[in-house]
Amino acid sequence: MKGPNKLISYMENHTSSASLGGMLSQYQNKQIIYSEGTPADTLFYIRKGGVRLTTRTKNQPSAVTAILGVHDFFGELCLEGFPHLVSTAIALTASSILVIEKQSMIRVLRENNKMSNSFVSYLLSSIRQYQDSVAELLISSAEQRLARVLLRLANLDTRGPLFVEIQTPSDQVLAEMIGTTRSRVESIFS
Repeated sequence: MKGPNKLISYMENHTSSASLGGMLSQYQNKQIIYSEGTPADTLFYIRKGGVRLTTRTKNQPSAVTAILGVHDFFGELCLEGFPHLVSTAIALTASSILVIEKQSMIRVLRENNKMSNSFVSYLLSSIRQYQDSVAELLISSAEQRLARVLLRLANLDTRGPLFVEIQTPSDQVLAEMIGTTRSRVESIFS
């Protein structure tokens, strides 16, 4: 079993216990989980549903930086000491998310070598996915990026139950996901 799969197994077997110091929270479709700039003292693990991360910079529109599904972590930069969250997290559908206190996660990672190794493997896999996304932005057409985003959304929950109902994002949200304008997305669909 590879690192990320070991982590999934560990999380599924141990997240119901208080050993991680986590609390299971429920979020509705389009509900904001956290906002960019708030204190970074927790990380999140998706048990059910999906999450969209967006980032905003001065004088620029917000950009979708990640679409996450079941078994994904987010907010993990708090473990590195980032004082504030660098994105806004919004539920894509009704979601169950384990909210884990930073200090509890650090304790578990120090005490459990298997969990620590699996988490590092998960993080490396995530970094690779982000690198692929950046390369895709640089070399793929808007149509190719849109097709990949729609496929990603259709298969968002493939590691969990066979089907998750996610509303089709607006043309503006799709444009943010692929790094283009709303009018360009509309022209692709017409």
